[in-house]
Amino acid sequence: MSASAVADKPQPAGDIAVDCSSLTKSYEGVPVLRGISARFMRGTVNVLAGENGAGKSTLFKIISGQVTPDSGHLALFGDDVRRFDARHAQGLGVSIIPQELAPIPDMKVWQNLMIGREKSGFGLLRRKQMIEEAVAMMEGVGLSVDPSLPMKRLNVATTQMIEILKATSRQAKIILMDEPTSSLSGREVEQLFRVIRRLQADGVCILYTSHRMEEIEAISDTVAIMRDGAIIRHAPTSTLTERAIIADMVGREITELFPDRQITESDKPVLEVSNLAVKGYKSLVSFTVKAGEILGLGGLIGAGRSEMLEAIYGMRRATGSLRLDGRDLPLGHMKESIKRGIAMVPEDRKISGILTSLSILDNITLPHLNSFVTPGGLLENGKRRAQALDVLKRTKVAYATLGQKVGHLSGGNQQKVALARWLVTGTPRLLILDEPTRGIDVGARSELYRLINDLAAQGVAVLLASSDMPELINLSHRVLVIREGAIMGELKKNELEQEAILRLAMGRSSNGKQ
Repeated sequence: MSASAVADKPQPAGDIAVDCSSLTKSYEGVPVLRGISARFMRGTVNVLAGENGAGKSTLFKIISGQVTPDSGHLALFGDDVRRFDARHAQGLGVSIIPQELAPIPDMKVWQNLMIGREKSGFGLLRRKQMIEEAVAMMEGVGLSVDPSLPMKRLNVATTQMIEILKATSRQAKIILMDEPTSSLSGREVEQLFRVIRRLQADGVCILYTSHRMEEIEAISDTVAIMRDGAIIRHAPTSTLTERAIIADMVGREITELFPDRQITESDKPVLEVSNLAVKGYKSLVSFTVKAGEILGLGGLIGAGRSEMLEAIYGMRRATGSLRLDGRDLPLGHMKESIKRGIAMVPEDRKISGILTSLSILDNITLPHLNSFVTPGGLLENGKRRAQALDVLKRTKVAYATLGQKVGHLSGGNQQKVALARWLVTGTPRLLILDEPTRGIDVGARSELYRLINDLAAQGVAVLLASSDMPELINLSHRVLVIREGAIMGELKKNELEQEAILRLAMGRSSNGKQ
């Protein structure tokens, strides 16, 4: 089906929510959108699928009034948009949930939910009423969060659910969701889908970007596939196969998304965790990770996976004991962890993984700067550049120059840089990965999966926390399921099924019993 086949099909004018006609946009002479034409109807869920850099976010920014197109026309509910301004777009009923969340850190949860919808009487804010309404909103989707907590205390997944709630509560007629499930686990995704279906029944038009094939099939009515700034196919979801969508997205066929799991030959433990208790969780946790093993951590929002990984890395206070390669490793000493060969790619790469304002060269070599300093105190730039080029080649990072700012790379390439920086001076003994493919397109995912698998084959022990079930199941040799900071069960390779993981995550045994 051609890109315009759906767009050109006659539709009742009153049913068309978003009508894009020949939209173009360039930055510094580089085309980002190339003549986008598409129509999206009231009461439909429409997925924009494409690799990072395909133009999805730019199209969202135009529809939400953040960016003015260079040429072309945009109409909302039949009326031409002549002024591209975010506040004006909100007034027309457009709401956007960006992938990179930016709530005010010190604002309380209830304040964040009620911003722009404040209740007042006699010139005074009705604080109690607003808190009660915020709690009711959260309870409506099964979210239990203290409304008085500051936003900075929430993890990425909970923050995402709060931002989704805020956007959907504003009586929006068009909602743009940019990777809304990127850090949500199975149960939270289903909660979001219930919200989406309710909005759809109310006639809301939803545009939704996703790299998860199972989500596209489950929730969307149509799929608009973008590549190199153009919509190359727009068709009903029921007419498309997963293989066809991926091939259109990347311009080639990816025969296997996941590599064959390497079989670990070594029984030698690299990491031994004994009676680890992380602040905020009462349970004592014990487990080992062997050389060449990928140990997955599954669980729901707030289960304590990220906190556990941060404690092992030395970022978070904890009690208990750790041993790395048979030697004691002190808790709470991140520098010592790095020195001993522990590497971590965190959940939010832009906060603690990479420095987006610095160059690729600086990001990759900063953790190892002492390795490039001569006895006389001079920086060996030639050696630094050579090793950076080598690791960039090995990790297949797409970039222009070593001086390019990391913030200008696609999400997939940013994540590769976050991983590459730990491979400059060799391979780590333990690699900790927290949601490593959040917000990354299918092509970049495939390359990252192979890189992780190759490192495991070289004897690196890998700790992998992921909310992506296919990722967890297909990469891991075994999975520990975490709930409220405790290990609910262990699933070996032949037991790895989505239903078994979810049962344990919800507090049931793997056979379904409480």
